[in-house]
This record gives sequence, C-alpha cells and structure tokens, in this order.
Amino acid sequence: MKKSVLLFSITIFICISLQAETYRLTLEESIEIAKEKSYRMQTLNQELRIAEYNLKTTTSRLKTHISMDLSLPEYTETVRQKADSTGVFFSVKELTYSSGLTINQPLPTDGNIYIQTGVATYKDYYAGTRSSNLNTRIGFRQPLDALYGYNAIRSELKRAQLAYEQSNKSLKRAELNLVYEVSSAYYNLLSLQKRAEIAQLDLERQTEAFEISKNKYEAGLIREVDALQMEVDLADVQSTYDMAVLSQQSSINTFKELLGVELNDSISLSSDLNYKIIVVDPEKAVQLALENRLEIREQEIQIELQKLDIKRQKANGMIRGSINAYLEKIGIANPDASIGILESIKNSYTNYQDRPYNYGIGFTISIPIFDWGENRSMVRAAEARLKQYTLNKRQEERSIETEVRNLAAGINSNLKRLQLLEKNLAVAEKSFAITLQRFSDGDIDSQSLALERNRLNTAYSSHLGAYISYQLSLADLMRKTFYDFRNDGL
Repeated sequence: MKKSVLLFSITIFICISLQAETYRLTLEESIEIAKEKSYRMQTLNQELRIAEYNLKTTTSRLKTHISMDLSLPEYTETVRQKADSTGVFFSVKELTYSSGLTINQPLPTDGNIYIQTGVATYKDYYAGTRSSNLNTRIGFRQPLDALYGYNAIRSELKRAQLAYEQSNKSLKRAELNLVYEVSSAYYNLLSLQKRAEIAQLDLERQTEAFEISKNKYEAGLIREVDALQMEVDLADVQSTYDMAVLSQQSSINTFKELLGVELNDSISLSSDLNYKIIVVDPEKAVQLALENRLEIREQEIQIELQKLDIKRQKANGMIRGSINAYLEKIGIANPDASIGILESIKNSYTNYQDRPYNYGIGFTISIPIFDWGENRSMVRAAEARLKQYTLNKRQEERSIETEVRNLAAGINSNLKRLQLLEKNLAVAEKSFAITLQRFSDGDIDSQSLALERNRLNTAYSSHLGAYISYQLSLADLMRKTFYDFRNDGL
C-alpha cells in the first residue's frame, strides 16, 4: 500500500513538472509576457474593442438603412369604435397579410430621405369580404436649426471619435504603467536575487575566514574568544542568507502573478547589471510629455465636448424650423367577397396605376418667446465650465512640466551616483582581498576583517540600489513622456 501511494505521488509530481515551464527572463522578455498574459491588459484590450465598435456603430448610422416588416399572417378578433361616431362599436374578425419595405438615408445635415413601399390584404370574416392596398411614398425631412445651430448626427460622430481616441490613449497609458510596474517588480526581484547572491558570497567568505581562524586557534596563534567570535559571525551570516533566499522566493510568486504565468512555473532573472549611459535633455523630455500625455489630451477632449454642449444648449433657445415633404401613390381594391388574395392584390395594383399622386409639404417653426432667462443661464453655466476645463488644462501642463524636469534631473544625478559607486565597489573588492590575506598572515585580528567584510557588503548594496534607482527612473520617464530614451523611440 505504501509503495502504491509513493508511486502515485511520484507520478503526480512528474506530471506537474512536465506541465510547468521554465523562464530565464530579461526585463524586455518579462514585459512582453505581461503584455500578452496579464489579465489587466486583456481587460483593457476589450475596452478598446468596445470603443471601436461604438465608433463603428455611430459611423454606420450615416449609411443607408433598409428594413422589412412582414405579417404572415396576423389574426384579429376584437371590438372597435368608429372614428366618426361616439359610442358606436362594432365587432372585428379579420385576417391580415402584409409586407413593408423601408429605405432610409440619413443626411449630414441631420435630416433624412426615405422610401416606403408596402402591400396588404385584409379578410373580414363578419362581412365576408376581402380588400387590399398597395402604396409607395418618397419623403424628405430636414430640421432647419441643424444648418445654423446644433447638428446632432455630426456631434454624435465627433463624440464617438473622441471616445475612441481616449480609449486608445488609455490603453497606451495602461501599457506604459504596466511596463513600469513590471520593471519595478523585476528590479525588486533582481535586487532580492542579487542580495541572495551577495549573502551567499558573504557566507562563503565567512566560512573561509572561520576555517582560517579555527586552524589558527588550534595552532595556538589566536585567542579562543576570537575563534568563538568568528563562529558567531558565521551563524549570523548563515541566518542572513536563509532570510534572503526566503524573501526571494516570496517575491518570485508575486512576480509570476503580475506576469500572468502559472505559479508552478520556474522563473529566474538575468543577473547582469549592464546599463546604457543615458543623458536626458530636460527640454526634449518636457516637449514629448506635453505632446503625448493623456492627461492633457483628456482636458482637450473635455473642452471639445463642452463646446458641443454649449452649441446644443444655445440651439435650444433659437428659432427652430423643419421642412417635411412627401410624394405618395396608393392603390386600393374595394371589398369583394368573390375574389382571392392574388386577385385582390392585382386589382389594387390596377388602381395604383390609375390613381393620381398624393403629395404633401410642410414648414413648421417653433419660436421661444419667454423662459425667464432659463436657457441663457444654462448657456452661461456651460461657458463657465468650459473656462474651468481650460484652466485645468493649463494647470496640468505646468504640473507635468515640473514633474518631468525633476525626473530628468534625478536620472542624470542617479547616473553619476551609479558610476561613482561602481568605482567604489571595485575598490572595496580589492581592499577586502588584501584584508583577507593580511588576516591569513596574522597581521590583523578578526574584528578588522569583519569591518572590511561589512564595508564590502555595504558597497555591494549601495551599488545595487543605485543601479535599480537609475533603471526605474528611466522606466518612469518613459511612462511620463511616452518615449523610450534608452532606444530612442517607443
């Protein structure tokens, strides 16, 4: 039984291992995986598709629409009242077959041209008769205030275009934010990975020093207290290494979740601390930020939308007019109990050919006379909001300029600090090698060696911190300007 359980456990472990993937990632590879697999980017892509479909819906409203209605058949049994009599009711038991076709063409002037045609036949069971009608109408409708006031169809198209642009830029901003978050998580994990490596090197150095002190104590060259201190230092370094490994593993799981990969996948990062020397021109960075930042474009979009609202509100207080016209031809077949459906329709077509055209034209005007200043107040409120959006845009531009200038100055400062600490690290490594040799030769005690070891660890940590600060500040500048200064593009 135990062998079976053991065999089953081993089989499950092998299956999980075969399904898991192994990643050894650079920053660029991590970003590409996150763009493809992260749930946030998948959600934002769907938001962009929604805006794209909404824009397509709006543009489709400008095109010809064709619709057909059919009743095959419609049966009615009820009681109705005569239109020209009061209190006179009659029973209805009727079977109807009908079809209608409508072709509608919206106009850029907010009007429309339409064609309607249809045929219907009615069977009256109480009267025992059948009748039919055939009709065709060509019509035109044009609101005149759309020519000098507010054009609804153009305004809706403009709103849809702005919404699509905003969604597109929001996706790009979210993508750059994701790049920064992945970069931050990557360098945080890299920091822990490097600190684990530093702790491992420190453990190896301390183990070597402990062996040296142990041999010197056994040879009677140092005091027992010095040998014991080296043993205590070794235990402390071992504990530091164990904690570094634990922190690294915890950060790996968080990083997997951000990338969207499976938790049983294996991840390790490229540990090279290479970097490009990038000197950022603050003027160029500010110009790119002002051109590309979505916050500014959002304010501009709000300004454009508010102008449309002002125009619409002003139109409510204007004289409004509309022209409606139609040309129509109708053919009917009078009730006849002796004919069938096809014959009734044929008779209505014959009548359709003989009858003269019907037509109608109308011009209506709506004139606002007195509203106690209601519409004027609403227009003034809309204009004040437009002024508010304009001020917000200027304030946003100033804030962005200050932010980017400070960030560019910080990047240049971080670069100088990184280059200086790189030299300090090389000096610290040489100094520790000399100190370790002097301790081995008996020229210095264990306390001096411990001080030099701490100095080297501090140099490693300071250099790593400066490297990460420099790389993160470049990633932050990219999301703040929509421009990659490392690769001269986006």
